[in-house]
Amino acid sequence: MKTLEQKIKELPPVLKKEVEIFVDFLLKRYKKPKKGKLNILKLKGVLSYLRDKYTSVELKHEISKWRDK
Repeated sequence: MKTLEQKIKELPPVLKKEVEIFVDFLLKRYKKPKKGKLNILKLKGVLSYLRDKYTSVELKHEISKWRDK
């Protein structure tokens, strides 16, 4: 049985490029942070529209209610 590397070497250049693109896609998908982990820097300012409606303590309580639903 041939190794993956041997099989790829037998491909024409255009298909080798497709393999490379597909492997890059798989690596990118594999390295993505798992769902459920929050990136705090990306969330900065997301709830800023609530600033005038709630204090920080009230907002924490509201978030807890939303999470418990």
